[in-house]
Amino acid sequence: MKAHTAETQATMTPEKAIDFLKEGNQRFQANLKANRNLLEQVNDTKDGQFPFATILSCIDSRVSAELVFDQGLGDIFSVRIAGNFVNQDILGSMEFACKLAGTKAIVVLGHTSCGAVKGACDHARMGNLTALINKIEPAVFAVKEPKEEEKRNSKNLEFVDAVSKKNVELTLENIRSQSVILKEMEEKGEIKIVGAMYDIASGEVEFY
Repeated sequence: MKAHTAETQATMTPEKAIDFLKEGNQRFQANLKANRNLLEQVNDTKDGQFPFATILSCIDSRVSAELVFDQGLGDIFSVRIAGNFVNQDILGSMEFACKLAGTKAIVVLGHTSCGAVKGACDHARMGNLTALINKIEPAVFAVKEPKEEEKRNSKNLEFVDAVSKKNVELTLENIRSQSVILKEMEEKGEIKIVGAMYDIASGEVEFY
């Protein structure tokens, strides 16, 4: 499989970009990697890059976007931060990726048993981590069940995963409300902005 070129990127649609990622995850689950020469892709991309998608994911060592979507060099922009939320710098990176570099889809990828989300569920406080946790806590408060306080913590993995999903949904809302550029591109059909969840036990990505 060759690296993407200006020509292949130009023929890419938002729908096709999502399909490419879904197909890549199916290969990953089946342990059937696409046949690609990474050193050849290094050479092919030395004069430019033409990625088709932008993935916002967690820093979790088990959730590498390039691996779980079976993509090569020059295929995707990968933005990583604990808890996969957005701030001004990340939004600026996404605007560059879509408006200037031509990617056709933004995927906010959460995952099961997320450590950052567990920290938010426990309202952890520690150094600079405190400010990060504060950005995820709105998802904790937005999940109404269970109501019992003793069940609303990191020991309840069902609650943790519900918060992870809500965190993805809130991040999607924040992208649209905080970036006029990306919102307009989505409204014009130039890009898709979607959420997804990676299951660390199965390797499956569920798209919302």
